[in-house]
Amino acid sequence: MSNVEEKALKVDDNALDILFRNARTHNKWLPEPVSDELLHDVYDLFKFGPTSANSSPARILFIKSDEAKERLLPTMAPLNAEKTRSAPVVAIIAYDLEFYEKLHKLFPHADAKPWFANNPTLAHETAFRNSSLQGAYFMIAARALGLDCGPMSGFDQEKLNAEFFPDGKWKANFVCNLGYGDASALFPRNPRLDFDEACAIL
Repeated sequence: MSNVEEKALKVDDNALDILFRNARTHNKWLPEPVSDELLHDVYDLFKFGPTSANSSPARILFIKSDEAKERLLPTMAPLNAEKTRSAPVVAIIAYDLEFYEKLHKLFPHADAKPWFANNPTLAHETAFRNSSLQGAYFMIAARALGLDCGPMSGFDQEKLNAEFFPDGKWKANFVCNLGYGDASALFPRNPRLDFDEACAIL
């Protein structure tokens, strides 16, 4: 098979429906558990998404126990608290401000640590931007493996960071509920912008 033929391969319509067209943000959850093994599988898939200098700054804290949820709930916006309480798993998508400490492993062909260690502004910008990318990869991987997602930015970042990341090295980017969504509780899908409203070709 030629390189052109290989690049022409694409996922089928069913996969596109699962990942995008029929995928929804869920607010209510079926009482079905999510195994630790499946969480490992999600990570082992989304970790392959590209990041700047392969920096991979995202760090995921999975909240499963009742005790951990009770610590999380006071940091959530009121409208997000109940959906978070009922979710089988809550993933805190965070970023590591010292991600450059892993670059000797992740980017071995260059001494990249000083690029970021000596420039805190660039380090923060890189960590936040690329952890946001990885958060999107995370949700696509979760959907590909049969899970539903409920991403949220409605939380008190200062409280959440103080509760779960008190040393200040990790910072929360956003929170994503995971599980098997109750489709009967979905609202009608909101509209999206058309191509000409959101894109330009020069």
